[in-house]
Amino acid sequence: MKITIKQMASASLFASLTALGAFIAIPAGPVMITLQTFIVILAAILLGPKIGSLSQIIYISIGLIGIPVFSGFTGGLQSFLKPSFGFLIGFIFASYAIGKFLYAKNIFSFKYIFLASLLGSIIIYIFGLPYMYLILNVIMNLNLSLMDVIKMGCLIFLPGDLLKSVLASIIGFKLLPIVKNLYNEV
Repeated sequence: MKITIKQMASASLFASLTALGAFIAIPAGPVMITLQTFIVILAAILLGPKIGSLSQIIYISIGLIGIPVFSGFTGGLQSFLKPSFGFLIGFIFASYAIGKFLYAKNIFSFKYIFLASLLGSIIIYIFGLPYMYLILNVIMNLNLSLMDVIKMGCLIFLPGDLLKSVLASIIGFKLLPIVKNLYNEV
């Protein structure tokens, strides 16, 4: 895959924005409420599947090498053992899926963008919840039920994630023609 300078800059920008989104955090148990999902969704809408997911790969890589870009100003390989790390893995797959959903059919109506945003949020939970369950029960030995993990890792986040999906869809819908125009300039 050949990447242009604009695409590299865009991926780097959204990796940085995801880090900033991690710093705006409200403690809510083992997983913090952050603006990261908003940024992940917006990256996918504006950059497409490959560059959107690349931005998240860059973000996670920077954190894993030790730069404190994860929520709570953490980073390093020990982040693999945090209950929230599965959600970060989900960012990569969610951004790819959102972008693929939109760009494969080339449909960019608000309704379609919002549907893609919801799909991305679901994918983040699909990766995050089992990982959280594994870390809390196997590594931390807390013996929590699946329902306990769903309550602390999903249910309290649903209203905020719905709001983030709506806002990212509105902003993405408005900015998409401008971003497409920038990429099409010679």
